[in-house]
Amino acid sequence: MEGIAAKARLLVQTLVQTWRNPKAWVDAAYDPRTRAAVFQALLLLALIFFAYEVVSNTAANLKKQNIASGFGFLNRAAGFEISQTLVSYSSKSSYVAAFMVGLTNTLLVSFAGIVLATLLGFMIGVARLSPNWLVAKLALTYVEIVRNVPLLLQLLVWYVAVLRALPLPQQSLALGAGSFVDVRGLHLPRLIFQSGILPVLIALLMGAAGALYLRSLAARKKLETGETTPIVARSAGLILGLPLLALIVGGFPSLDFPRLGLYNFEGGLTIEPEFMALLLGLTIYTASFIAEIVRSGISGVSRGQWEAANALGLARGDTLRLVIIPQAMRIIIPPLTNQYLNLTKNSSLAVAIGYPDLVSVFSGTVLIKQGKPWRSS
Repeated sequence: MEGIAAKARLLVQTLVQTWRNPKAWVDAAYDPRTRAAVFQALLLLALIFFAYEVVSNTAANLKKQNIASGFGFLNRAAGFEISQTLVSYSSKSSYVAAFMVGLTNTLLVSFAGIVLATLLGFMIGVARLSPNWLVAKLALTYVEIVRNVPLLLQLLVWYVAVLRALPLPQQSLALGAGSFVDVRGLHLPRLIFQSGILPVLIALLMGAAGALYLRSLAARKKLETGETTPIVARSAGLILGLPLLALIVGGFPSLDFPRLGLYNFEGGLTIEPEFMALLLGLTIYTASFIAEIVRSGISGVSRGQWEAANALGLARGDTLRLVIIPQAMRIIIPPLTNQYLNLTKNSSLAVAIGYPDLVSVFSGTVLIKQGKPWRSS
């Protein structure tokens, strides 16, 4: 803003000087700073005029077509159902609630995909550098095949050829522990907390925070005195003990097992096939790129670090965990972040298999349904 104001003052001063002294017009024409200020001012005026024309023509066309603009429709009842919701929603809810359902569904599959793709990608990336010839070649085959097959095709294969080929609920496959899988999805037992899950989650977070604090104290003590303080038992006690105490106070949860009804399973927790297909596709596809990022990051660490770790007698696993991967993270993290963003954006392909993410709810349902109700009377 200060630069624009300075250029504006320079332009005004130049115009005043040239108005008083006509000969200054010639000097101003050959002054690069004056020419730059004039050209930028003309460009700014042209952009303002273009924006005005676009807005005025759009408003005129909307009025001519008798279409009302604005966001007043957001408070109206949506009038359609959404198959999978993490928040309370019904057909009588507003469009704002529908948008929130799509947003939470997108965040759910993105977060789960990021966690699973990171774990799988790190394992495949480390396997790419394995001294075992078979393991390294299998990892290479996975990377070269999966990342060169379009994600949309993989999603369709998982959804149509795999999950939709499962048997009907009456012939569902038992997975053990009260779990079943069929064409309607994965049916799992559901925990029902008597006092809600929030106190348990708060206790778990407090335990994790306490464990991190103990770790920092142990690291500081080791740095100052050289003594090692065992904290594994204490950390496990905090992480497991506090949630257990919350369960004792609030009551232990009960299990709601899925039961086969007349046409479908009732009770329990059902994970729909659209979500599973999208999660599998995003995880497997993104993991192939993360594997190459991890491989390049590990390869970027100096060979001398491996030799120094071997000289200290460290096993290969300890060398990777304690020496190589911590140094490789500075190379891995920037492109890894890009892959996280790509996974989140690729979740918009859910519209092809019917998963109600933000793009599917907005473009596939709201815009189509609201094409006529947006019209003003």
